[in-house]
Amino acid sequence: MRPESKGEGDRRVVRTRRSLHDALISLILEKGFENVTVQAVCEKADVGRSTFYVHFADTEELLLSGFDHLKHALRSMKGDGPLGFARPLIVHAGENRRLFRALVGRKSGHFVQVRFRELVAELIDEDLKKVPKGVDRDAAVRATAGAFCELVMWWSEGRTKLTADELASSFEVLCAPLLA
Repeated sequence: MRPESKGEGDRRVVRTRRSLHDALISLILEKGFENVTVQAVCEKADVGRSTFYVHFADTEELLLSGFDHLKHALRSMKGDGPLGFARPLIVHAGENRRLFRALVGRKSGHFVQVRFRELVAELIDEDLKKVPKGVDRDAAVRATAGAFCELVMWWSEGRTKLTADELASSFEVLCAPLLA
């Protein structure tokens, strides 16, 4: 989840944004997001506060910028068929389980959970070509996003021994009636 899109043409901008993002992630794993300050991020990234504010308004904006990069990355990794983002996202969450739990888990900030749910809903909305007759499209997107987020949070918190592939397969089976 590295933010690199804004100012992509300038390598210095990309390097600075990556450094700030990496510092933020390191501090989140160390202290939890609620205890991370702009000053701590700047010190860890070896960047001045004024440079930080050129790129981001606050640590929340810095964190949320990572979701934009994740969404772009998931689009390029997408598998075949509807909801092709699910397996790559679950695998990514599994490879970064500790970070995922810190960012999106039950103890994370509400705004992060909301943004994650929005990201998943956007990806589902892009993939869902049609819904069963009599089902509202927005309701189908939200219900599927909610189910996906709940399953991934439940899994990332170690409440099951399912592998990433088993969880992705379970999600696909559960969604089959909607996608039929």
